[in-house]
Amino acid sequence: MKAINHYLVVDNIKEAPKTIAGLIMTETTDEEGRYVRARVITAGTRVEGIVDGDVISYDKHAAHAITWKDKVYYVIQMQNVIIVE
Repeated sequence: MKAINHYLVVDNIKEAPKTIAGLIMTETTDEEGRYVRARVITAGTRVEGIVDGDVISYDKHAAHAITWKDKVYYVIQMQNVIIVE
């Protein structure tokens, strides 16, 4: 699998549950979080500054799920990347 143009294929990183004042904030209760951390599986040919294996944060509303070899990945555009770690 290889991304093309300005697209990236990413695998979301599962975050450990956050605790606030002793309460466990799960993914379903943390509706405010707009950005998701992910590892780049493949970067398109026109993507600059991001390479395969980088950890990024991106706008989760911009992602589209795809299934490849029985695993769910997400496709995003380079413009939706906020941070490269």
